[in-house]
Amino acid sequence: MATAGQTNARSQTKDRSEMKCEDCWNVEAMYPSWEAWEEELKEWGREKDVPHWPEIGSFRAKWSGSVVEIRGLIELVLTIDRELSKLFTYAHLRHDEDVASEVPKTAYGRILSLFYAFRQETSWIEPELLQLSQEKLEQILSAAELKEFKIYLEKIVRMKPHTLSASEEELLAFSGNALEVARQAFSAFNNADLKFPPVVDSQGNTHELTHGTYQLYLRNQDRTLREGAFKNVHRAFSGYENTLCELLQGHVQRHVFEVKARKFSSCLEASLFPQQIETSVYTSLIQAVRKHLPALHRYVALRKRFLGVSEVHLYDLSVPLIKDVNMSMPYDEAAELIVESLSVMGKEYQEELKRGLTTDRWVDRYENTRKRSGAYSSGCYDSMPYILMNYHNTFNDVMTLTHEAGHSMHSLLSREHQPYQYSDYSIFVAEVASTFHEELLMRHLLNKLTKAEQKAYLINQRIDDMRATLLRQTMFAEFELQVHKWAEEGKPLTPSLLKQAYMQLNRDYFGPDVVIDQEIEIEWARIPHFYSNFYVYQYATGISAALALADKVLTEGAPARDQYLKFLSSGSSLYPIDVLKMAGVDMTSSSPVEAAMLRFESLVDELEKILSEKKI
Repeated sequence: MATAGQTNARSQTKDRSEMKCEDCWNVEAMYPSWEAWEEELKEWGREKDVPHWPEIGSFRAKWSGSVVEIRGLIELVLTIDRELSKLFTYAHLRHDEDVASEVPKTAYGRILSLFYAFRQETSWIEPELLQLSQEKLEQILSAAELKEFKIYLEKIVRMKPHTLSASEEELLAFSGNALEVARQAFSAFNNADLKFPPVVDSQGNTHELTHGTYQLYLRNQDRTLREGAFKNVHRAFSGYENTLCELLQGHVQRHVFEVKARKFSSCLEASLFPQQIETSVYTSLIQAVRKHLPALHRYVALRKRFLGVSEVHLYDLSVPLIKDVNMSMPYDEAAELIVESLSVMGKEYQEELKRGLTTDRWVDRYENTRKRSGAYSSGCYDSMPYILMNYHNTFNDVMTLTHEAGHSMHSLLSREHQPYQYSDYSIFVAEVASTFHEELLMRHLLNKLTKAEQKAYLINQRIDDMRATLLRQTMFAEFELQVHKWAEEGKPLTPSLLKQAYMQLNRDYFGPDVVIDQEIEIEWARIPHFYSNFYVYQYATGISAALALADKVLTEGAPARDQYLKFLSSGSSLYPIDVLKMAGVDMTSSSPVEAAMLRFESLVDELEKILSEKKI
């Protein structure tokens, strides 16, 4: 780990061409060049042909509910989908390396267009299947020839009340590309076009401000730097509040249109229904977190006291309370520590991850000019996992790396143990493995370190992680639910309406000891996940499930670990609620969320005790 005074940030953002090969993800493992990608696109995309895949349409006249023909059709569709997914993965990874670079940007647009065309040319399948009688559908579901597709078909049959006629489904599929414009426009604006003014610290030094450095500055002990970064970022978004409001409204209206077309009662139901999740899971999450908000208020009061400020602002909520402990570390040291923290998962798991983080080059490590902001795990059935990072050596980056590594191991195990049709796990369980990794790393470090100030630093870090993942994402979920309700009621979304609602939520969640800075009213405009309908709540449910599973594995040992590995290997072969129950957690109950909030409260108690007793 770095010593105090050592810089955490790379001094200057480099151009992509300046990055070292070992610091970049190994996209060449998929295609050695764009030329190779183009050759495969010609074979599977057939851009100049209409229809692109006439062999799919040929089934339409002959299948007549035949089990043999249904199997042939499913296999064909999955094969094409699999090939297109590989082409897409390469294009989107190369695009995110530099979102303004012309070649990958064009390729990304081309493969997206082909995916929409694929949806159009397959849009007749489910409606025509669902026109069969219930008796015939039951025969299909029980047919031995279709046994390996049983869950796949059950999910289609479940959607029967919300599936339109073949011609109507085709029309909806035709509209898909146009209806993506709001999300795509926001992404282009946020990642390529929007620029932040530089920020000045208390010594008069000027610092470059980017998406990547913003979070870094919020954790800096220089309050002038924190305040300047906070205000410059949000004021930049405020300058476009009307445009950003219309983009968000366009995205939400798309959802409302689809909900009405498919005859769901609400946008929330439409988002949860396909995965057999009751809307009560969402609403009870909000209720459980709101019930425990006094714990967050108490933590904010603790921050105010130990920061020694007369007022605590929103830009004061991420800076470590322990000023003289520097937990930063270079990437290689972080990778080694992460692997070490996962000893409970067994040597095979550890060795696989170690290769991925080091020699196999899963990770695109550092920020470069025009690289996509943030972090994610990606990949496809025929590739290694890929992790996008903007690593700046901070401890927060270490936690982000193990988080994304959790996603990647989940994807790897699902793809290794499931056929293609079940290889992608549900979004509902997507954040479990990542947060499980975070919890094991944190507990490993707490057991390893002996100094009170280091333990206090880590507990402070974990509290802030839970605040960001459990409480803040629930606040986002509450905002998103309200926005969709207004849209369903026909109430126009305006900047004023959104800003007022967002300010009130911040007051409710953070309590009376925080100055709710005016700039926060526009924060909704910079949250990319609001363009993925009802996604953010799953961070909160995911951390709740992950904490429960970490407890089980650490206390019960190998049996619980094996059940957890089975969960990681299950993909979508079961519904998400069922696969979590198999691992030992029931998310239809509020108990996991309640337990997570109690864990948050206990960490606040422990931090307050250390700070008081040791007078750190």
